[in-house]
Amino acid sequence: MCTALKRFIQEEDGIGTVEMILILVVLIGLVLIFKTQLTDLVDKIFKTINNKAGQV
Repeated sequence: MCTALKRFIQEEDGIGTVEMILILVVLIGLVLIFKTQLTDLVDKIFKTINNKAGQV
């Protein structure tokens, strides 16, 4: 019983999940903060692509 409890305490598999959740929260926060800038950038990129495609 003691060895099983020690193995459970030392197990670190859950740490990867917590790290992934924190990274996702930070990324979502950045997207929400810079939403308008990102939208403008994507719009400019697609306009450039459409203009260049019309020239080909």
